[in-house]
Amino acid sequence: MNSFGQIFRITLWGESHGPRIGVSIDGVPPGIPLSAADFEGDLSRRRSGAHGTTARREPDRPELVSGIYRGVTTGAPLTVEFANKDTDPAAYPPAGSCFRPSHADRTAFVRYGGCNDPRGGGAFSGRLTVGIVAAGVVAKKCLPGLQFHTRAIRIGGCDDPDRFWEVVAAAAAAGDSVGGVIECRVTGLPTGWGEPFFDSAESLLSHLLFAIPAVKGVEFGDGFAAAEVLGSQRNDLLTDAGGHTATNREGGINGGLTNGNELSFRVAVKPTPSIGTPQPTYDPASGTVQPLTIRGRHDACIALRAPAIVEAAAAVVLADLSMRRR
Repeated sequence: MNSFGQIFRITLWGESHGPRIGVSIDGVPPGIPLSAADFEGDLSRRRSGAHGTTARREPDRPELVSGIYRGVTTGAPLTVEFANKDTDPAAYPPAGSCFRPSHADRTAFVRYGGCNDPRGGGAFSGRLTVGIVAAGVVAKKCLPGLQFHTRAIRIGGCDDPDRFWEVVAAAAAAGDSVGGVIECRVTGLPTGWGEPFFDSAESLLSHLLFAIPAVKGVEFGDGFAAAEVLGSQRNDLLTDAGGHTATNREGGINGGLTNGNELSFRVAVKPTPSIGTPQPTYDPASGTVQPLTIRGRHDACIALRAPAIVEAAAAVVLADLSMRRR
């Protein structure tokens, strides 16, 4: 459904062009100092405004509507709301009109019998990731001692950060879009968080990371490159009783459990499917393939705003794993 986590459990709700969106978080310990100002740092990393991002300008001011009293968490479910201020529902055709390529338009229409909200993708929109970022802020407060380092390492096939804007601008000028790769590293993790097999640290991280719209791949440590070398070339050799290793090709996880080294993973983000270039697509009204030019305001590169979301997702999973461990 729309919830994730066992103890630190989050539920996303709302639609892209509805009046409000938000997140409800169960399992937040009592007594954690929390205010609206605490969210600004990570929300600003996700917010649009830079070149190559959507022209939609949402202030994203968090409203703490439950689970908080006198500036600290109460232990009751915490709900954080955001008003949608800059909506443009007229830019989107009704459900069942021309299905936008590589969107959830058709699958949602079939799954919900045409009752889904089609405006900006409705409940399938990346707009809802503001709730993941908010949950990540709270999760980090439950993880003292952990340090997160997340950044885009490749945009449109280019790995030179000084040229990222050039690559995005060229795609935008052509009415097109580009994807990217996000790297996240977490230090300060102890040994033993996670469960073998189905609730392994990798499994749970991948679960929530793939819930982020536009994420199409996740790899830990050396990832797919591990398939191209010998075991003798990539094994992480232990160097001390604390479990530290000479290399970190496993990405900080062995047997589904954190091993005390740095957690390291990368996420592949696809190009924004909403582009200005006309595309042929199926029109259920006429039963034929028709040209479609997608209207609305869209990012030329979703990956530019993805680091804050990826980092938040990692924090949510790690907060839940830490509470399971305790």
